[in-house]
Amino acid sequence: MFISLDGGDGVGKSTQVALLADWLCRLGYSVITCRDPGSTRLGEAIRSLLLDRHDLQMTPKAEMLLYMAARAQMVEEVIRPALVAGQTVLADRYLLANVVYQGYGAGLDVETLWQIGRVATGGLMPDLTIVLDVPVEVAMSRLGDKPDRIEARDRDFHVRVRQGFLTEAYRQPHQIVVLDATGSVDQVHRQIQHLLRQRGLVDGPS
Repeated sequence: MFISLDGGDGVGKSTQVALLADWLCRLGYSVITCRDPGSTRLGEAIRSLLLDRHDLQMTPKAEMLLYMAARAQMVEEVIRPALVAGQTVLADRYLLANVVYQGYGAGLDVETLWQIGRVATGGLMPDLTIVLDVPVEVAMSRLGDKPDRIEARDRDFHVRVRQGFLTEAYRQPHQIVVLDATGSVDQVHRQIQHLLRQRGLVDGPS
């Protein structure tokens, strides 16, 4: 089973990935988690370039290709071997984020991004992508006082990103589900539990 959690900056993805991993482990699943970009030596080096280097000029196309490269390495080094071994993979972001941030956010062609993404991942897509959604003002208020290079972009960019996630979920309702993440951490976690049971991906107690 391969599940990704996504959404704008500040929606609580990383927290929910950790909670979901713990819950699935208690149900008896063998779980690995990964973050996109990251989770390999190459991916972490690219992540630092993309998020930490405020001084580095980068075109949207170059930015997109760096994300794709990090993901290609993660798929071959981490995700595919885990799935072949029968493990459950939880990803903190995946291809959808690339499509939304560099497509809807930065203006690159969305369909072209999906095509490039299919090449980079060898066609490997999550069984389900969960998009955590909160209003942009709420999300931005949750960010720390030292935002990364992407978080630091203006409100209009983040509004376009949020709309991009909602649009792609509307276009692909069987693969992408939006959950309201304005509630407490526990409330959001229980929504995710319910969704996975509803989709037949998980059974067992809470």
